Amino acid sequence: MTEPSATPPLDIDRLRGETPGCAHRNHLNNAGAALMPIPVVTAVREHLRLEEETGGYEAAAARQEAIAEAYAEVEVLLEAAPGTVAFTGSATESFTQALSSVPWKPGDVLLTTRDDYASNQIQYLSLARRMGVELVRAPDAEEGGLDLPAMEELIHRRRPRLVAVTHIPTNSGLVQPVAEVGRMCRSRGIPYLVDACQSVGQMPLDVEEIGCDFLSATARKFLRGPRGAGFLYVSPRILDAGWEPLFPDLRGADWVDADLYQPAPDARRFENWEFFHGLVLGMGAAARYASACGLPALRDRIRWLARYARETLATLQGIQVLDRGPELGGIVTLAVDGWNAEALVPELRKRRINTSALTRVSAVLDFDARGIETALRVSPHAYNTPWEIDELAAALEELVGRGPSGAAA
Repeated sequence: MTEPSATPPLDIDRLRGETPGCAHRNHLNNAGAALMPIPVVTAVREHLRLEEETGGYEAAAARQEAIAEAYAEVEVLLEAAPGTVAFTGSATESFTQALSSVPWKPGDVLLTTRDDYASNQIQYLSLARRMGVELVRAPDAEEGGLDLPAMEELIHRRRPRLVAVTHIPTNSGLVQPVAEVGRMCRSRGIPYLVDACQSVGQMPLDVEEIGCDFLSATARKFLRGPRGAGFLYVSPRILDAGWEPLFPDLRGADWVDADLYQPAPDARRFENWEFFHGLVLGMGAAARYASACGLPALRDRIRWLARYARETLATLQGIQVLDRGPELGGIVTLAVDGWNAEALVPELRKRRINTSALTRVSAVLDFDARGIETALRVSPHAYNTPWEIDELAAALEELVGRGPSGAAA
């Protein structure tokens, strides 16, 4: 299969050279946590060393200019206006900060899909139980992915208080049509929240084109940043409307009188006081690195490798590729005959191949509909190679052949 040409072309040897982990592992778990490139690791280490030498508060004060640049790098990554990005500890923290800012009332409708993250679905159910919010899930199309006409009909008829969509779910290669949903919401003035934790760093994102009011993401996945860092985009419309998280703290607001506080004027009203600024600098370095590589080029190579993986692995006896939908990204999910994916992952790690396992609790609606309990998730990045996919295929062929007990099938 011919690799698509990229303009400018990616230098794969350089990408691998700047990713030391490539020398030791076949890392196909970028949907979990990608291998960090040298500039990201350097940014985190240097700040930790500065904290060691000068103190935590003093190190942050000394790096204020670099910290401000980290915000700007993420805003550039999203085509976002200045002051619209808040840094958090994770994608989940970003998502819950956004959810908590919605002025919910009993009977309000939260409209979502059947392919949201398990964490998000749990939060929706908590809102339904504790605040009387009605949870409505738009149906899937026959070919997989969101049924857009049904979503538009639900938006028009139910007038939800919030629409929330996961761009790329954790359990599938599916890429949801978030920009089309954004146009539906914007034309009706309905707030719109997008979970982009798997798409940021994997493909170009333009928050204006998507039409979202919130976009949550993490650093550790395809963006190739450090664990323990995330961010939240908040649209100027939401900021101007005065929305704020349910529990702001002294970074997100000023206590100005005995019975009065004043929220920060920009997206930092969604931040909490405490985080390691080395992770902030690492996330900024990751955003800078992705932008320098070129998001269109990264998207094209990631999708080419994922397509190569689907086509290669589908030829193996005992392997079923599960991904469905009109647009597929860099996540490949597999059912492997005779194997629970949780047992398969450590077997592959023994062979220095990193993957991850999904279980029913990761995607109850999807897995129940398919009648499966577990799936193996394979997620290449641009620094991976076709021969690494071939190595995975050979390992899976051997493991399926002998079965989980170790005996030949």
